[in-house]
Amino acid sequence: MQIGYKLAAEAFGPAELVRQAVRAEQAGFDFVEISDHYHPWLDNQGHSPFAWTVLGTIAAKTERIGLATGVTCPTVRYHPAIIAQAAATLALLSEGRFVLGVGSGERLNEHVVGRGFPAVAARHEMLREALEIIRLLWSGGYRSYEGKHLSLEDARVFDLPEELPLIAVAASGRPSARIAAELGDGLFATEAKPEILRHYHDAGGSGPAYAEVPVAWAPDEHTAARAVLETTRWAVTGWKVMSELPNPVNFEAATTTVREEDILGNFACGPDPARFTEMAQQYVDAGFDRLVLMNAGPDPDGFLDFYAGELDARIRALAPHPAGS
Repeated sequence: MQIGYKLAAEAFGPAELVRQAVRAEQAGFDFVEISDHYHPWLDNQGHSPFAWTVLGTIAAKTERIGLATGVTCPTVRYHPAIIAQAAATLALLSEGRFVLGVGSGERLNEHVVGRGFPAVAARHEMLREALEIIRLLWSGGYRSYEGKHLSLEDARVFDLPEELPLIAVAASGRPSARIAAELGDGLFATEAKPEILRHYHDAGGSGPAYAEVPVAWAPDEHTAARAVLETTRWAVTGWKVMSELPNPVNFEAATTTVREEDILGNFACGPDPARFTEMAQQYVDAGFDRLVLMNAGPDPDGFLDFYAGELDARIRALAPHPAGS
């Protein structure tokens, strides 16, 4: 079991994200994971710095903690050749602490370069091609590639680490889980659904399984839930909504009916460590072994202190419940 801390790049500026990463290392987290967005989900979140610059700075200011993108789309806003180079460089600067999390993306971030955002089937085809290009470039030498959607011409990544970064591929169903099994080293998900891992394993996948656990720390449950409702209510809309809307104003409109009760049903809110471990247990039971705590509460430092003092040992002690129990 490894436990990560989610750096919410939509909610904090770059210097604050670096500060939180340093504190997360001190609090005992195994890794930090940062979202790679161009826009925030909601305008009132107010931020969206360039994730790769933030990660490079974190690598320079920390010693032990792992780094991960959660997740990068290497197909539209970025070409996979750029991500192959960026990930290799970050792996070198972090001395092997980096994991490349990739996925098929959200319209929110990818439409900004004016190339449109394709339907799901085409996005999966593009992700396959992107992963093939990244692997090809990481094998060394000058490489070319001609796919249905993506191409590469005489490209070479000169600075490659001896040990290449692990690639964790985001999945929500059978097609994406198959991509993770066939072209990735691990799986990344946001829902505690055992079938996601079942699809992954059925397709031959055997790597680590990352999942984001929704939590919100505050001195009382109501304060925590209100903070989530203010900035993170988009998280209860489901992936089909989250992947398709183009701008924060659309997420504002789509979440006007979300209530505090909806938040309490989807997030572990408040100061009770038992509620947090109960939420984490759902992901452990689903088969995930890399849990990323996504704190949407109003006080990151309060949460980090709470984690170090109350939560770390409890979550590390979790084990899957026997089937049928």
